[in-house]
Amino acid sequence: MHVFLETERLILRRFTEDDVDNLVDLDGDPAVVRFVSGGPATPREEIEREHIPAYLDHYRRYEGYGFWAAIEKATGAFLGWFHFRPHEGAPEGQPELGYRLRRSAWGKGYGTEGSRALIRKGFTELGVERVVAFAYGEHRASRRVMEKAGMRLVRTFRLTPEQLASLGVTDPSLFDGDDVEYAITKAEWERQEAAARAPGP
Repeated sequence: MHVFLETERLILRRFTEDDVDNLVDLDGDPAVVRFVSGGPATPREEIEREHIPAYLDHYRRYEGYGFWAAIEKATGAFLGWFHFRPHEGAPEGQPELGYRLRRSAWGKGYGTEGSRALIRKGFTELGVERVVAFAYGEHRASRRVMEKAGMRLVRTFRLTPEQLASLGVTDPSLFDGDDVEYAITKAEWERQEAAARAPGP
């Protein structure tokens, strides 16, 4: 198992071709993909022919970046994934953070735990200067993870129907609202870390 990162409760490892069933199950829950596709599951053929090959290609093209299967240490269960990858159109050193977790893992702090660990690794090991993350404005749970990971809201914007289609959204009317971008710079993260280490009054 190619382990990328370990936290107190999680192992983040590389995906393999044997993870197709894990991803089919994950994307088969309408609640999980509500803010991705509006509810319809990702077809198995798409996962086999597009998603897994794309994940494997990321490992080859971008050292230290990609999509990572999230495994619960205590049980060995597949909980979902995190991504930490170059963001299209952004300067080098400004990767995008993302995550998708099973419903059974919601509300347990796994999203925050994994996100904080990836941000830390980016700033301390990968030479990252700024981390960004995006969400549909109404996706409150995803936004809370970003905020708990120390990120701040930097802009609100609207994706075009063409951009939504490129993300796999087949009915743009399902997302007739604003999108949000959160970010954290290395300097901001260092200040947060220093404050957390500072002795109390």
